[in-house]
Amino acid sequence: MSLRKAYFLIFLVLLVDQISKIYVKTNFILGEEVHIFNWFKIHFIENEGMAWGTKIPGEYGKLILTVFRIFAVFGIGYWLADAIKKRHSTYLIVAIALIFAGAAGNILDSVFYGVIFDDSTHNLATLFSPHPYGTWFHGLVVDMFYFPIWEGNLPTWIPFFGGKHFMFFNAIFNVADMAISTGVGILLVFNKRAFPKH
Repeated sequence: MSLRKAYFLIFLVLLVDQISKIYVKTNFILGEEVHIFNWFKIHFIENEGMAWGTKIPGEYGKLILTVFRIFAVFGIGYWLADAIKKRHSTYLIVAIALIFAGAAGNILDSVFYGVIFDDSTHNLATLFSPHPYGTWFHGLVVDMFYFPIWEGNLPTWIPFFGGKHFMFFNAIFNVADMAISTGVGILLVFNKRAFPKH
C-alpha cells in the first residue's frame, strides 16, 4: 500500500470522526439521546479519560494522558512510515493507519475542544465560543454511538456472574474508537497475513 493511500485512509477517518463529533456537540445537550433502532442509539457523552471513562487521577492526570497519547501517535506514525518504506503487508499498513487515525482523532478532542467549544451541560455547545469550557490539552473526548443490543439477567448457572444484570454492549464510543478497534482486530484476526514469515 502506498503512502498516498495510507494518508487518504487517515484523512477519511479523521474527517468522518470530527464531522460526527462536531455535529453531536453542536446539536445535542450533554446526556441527550436519540433512538435510531431499539439496539442503536445516539447518546452524547463526554469522556475525559480512556476507554469506559478510565482516567489518571490528580490535577495533572488529564494533561499526562494527553501528552502520552501524543507521544504514542508519533510512535505509531513512525511504525506506519517504516511499514510502508519496507513494503510490508497491506493488512499491516491498513491496520496501523486505522490505529493512527483513531488515536489522532481523539487527540484532537483532547488538545483543542476545551478552547474552541463552550460547555454542553445545559445548552447546545457553540463552536469557536468566546467562553470555552477548558484549556489547551484538557478537552473532553466526544462519544455518541451506543449499541445496547441485549439487556437482562444472566442464567444462574453461569459461575460468578449468574443471576446478575448484564447489558451487551454498554460502551459508548466514536468513529475514532471504531478505527482503533478495527485496526487492532485486523492485527489479531489476520495476524499471519499482517506479519508473514519470509
